[in-house]
Amino acid sequence: MDAFHPDLARGRFIPKTSYGPLSSRLMRSMKARPVDHGADITVQEIVVPGPEGAPSVSLRVIQPAGLSAPAPALLWIHGGGLIFGAPENDDRVTVPFARELGITVVAVRYRLASQSPAPAAVEDAYAALRGLVARANELNIDADRIAIGGNSAGGGIAAALALLAHDRGEIQLAFQLLVYPMLDDRTTTRTDLDTRNLRLWTAKSNLYGWSVYLGDAVGGPDVSPYAAAARREDLTGLPPAWIGVGTLDLFHDEDVTYARRLNDSGVPCELHIIPGAFHGFDAVFPKAEVSRQFWQRQADALKSAL
Repeated sequence: MDAFHPDLARGRFIPKTSYGPLSSRLMRSMKARPVDHGADITVQEIVVPGPEGAPSVSLRVIQPAGLSAPAPALLWIHGGGLIFGAPENDDRVTVPFARELGITVVAVRYRLASQSPAPAAVEDAYAALRGLVARANELNIDADRIAIGGNSAGGGIAAALALLAHDRGEIQLAFQLLVYPMLDDRTTTRTDLDTRNLRLWTAKSNLYGWSVYLGDAVGGPDVSPYAAAARREDLTGLPPAWIGVGTLDLFHDEDVTYARRLNDSGVPCELHIIPGAFHGFDAVFPKAEVSRQFWQRQADALKSAL
């Protein structure tokens, strides 16, 4: 694998630890710290109906203060390997989207795999999407300009959500923003990967996260594309996409393959590969120039799409 990016050289000192039952439980117990969003941004929590037979879904709504006319929206799905995480963890990304682009960002508080395995997460995301459209007038959202996105596991859920929305045919999505997405459970079966420079999300963590979400089906022939989007054979008709991933990311190969398959299916997909970047590098080193550029490319893609 490639050497670390110069801006991320300190990443080589990050311990190569993996998540399991105890560490993921500890992560879930830690309260997320939202950023100080300032007076020009409003944040509120709303609740929308959940999937049939399931609890309601809570949404963290981030908007420019004083928004008085319909504007585009981004439904955002947080990362955490399917086993931990919260919308507040991504305020460093979502608040600037709202501020710089003048859009509403709605972050989904979906059920985690530790309590609710597949397809709970994507069904919660779909319920969030439906709830967002139902309350579009109230929230000053242009229902014809809704993008979905997320990072890591959230990016994988967003990709699955794009499939689910396409197949159900109720809501037309404008765009999908997939930030080093977790797309393919079959990566857990690979033995040819060079894992020496992986950081923050290891092959062992990946196996644990997918196993909690899919149970004994992980890596086998019967996994639904609504759980692992890369399982989908026909990608035609999906909304345009942007995918960003580093060369030192465990998800590099599956993300590059998915981007190629989207383009081959007639779905425009911009692929941005960062040499020497590991999984979650922008969260660990948010002030690094490569991280700033990475966020800006996402913002530019959203602005162009919306």
